[in-house]
Amino acid sequence: MVLLRNPQAAYARSVMRASLGETGEREVDTMTRRQGYRERGKERDDLSGEHTVGDLGQIVLACLFAVMWIADTFFLKYTTVLNSYVPLGIRISLGVVLLVLSGYLARKGLSIVFGERREKSSVINKSVFKVVRHPIYLSEILLYVGFLMLSISLAAVFVLLIAILFLHYISRYEERLLLVRFGEEYREYMREVPMWLPRLWKRREKLP
Repeated sequence: MVLLRNPQAAYARSVMRASLGETGEREVDTMTRRQGYRERGKERDDLSGEHTVGDLGQIVLACLFAVMWIADTFFLKYTTVLNSYVPLGIRISLGVVLLVLSGYLARKGLSIVFGERREKSSVINKSVFKVVRHPIYLSEILLYVGFLMLSISLAAVFVLLIAILFLHYISRYEERLLLVRFGEEYREYMREVPMWLPRLWKRREKLP
């Protein structure tokens, strides 16, 4: 183990370890709850299907990101040069905010989709689903970015870009299923609610 030679670095490592531990526990709890919801959801007809490799891909990318980020942050330090240009206080503040927001979106989104029983199958357009169409997947992206704020690893950024592309791909796949199932109702929802980034003003999307 390499000993840290200054108090600021020691403080940074302690904060990042604490954040990793607490958030890691939240992620395990969220993943467990999500799997439980989905097991119960298999017998429900008010839920639409998901991509067959969606869950597996997310798990693989999450593990790859964690390994890359931890190795580069605490041991290798090959691609963490940007940490010296962004003040520690700013990185920690932004990181904590993003991690908390990630946990909120994941918990709220999962409880609505899998925790609520709907008598009639319909488009979900309430709570966080009125802000963006894929709040659960957005929570995963914010989780990655939150850790990158705590320690900017360019190697982990590369994994983040792959994760974003993958989540966008499976999101589009699921939207095609929803369009087939709900037709104009879901098309109208797509016009009203943005896919990823919340709008500060109301504007309808142009769809093909």
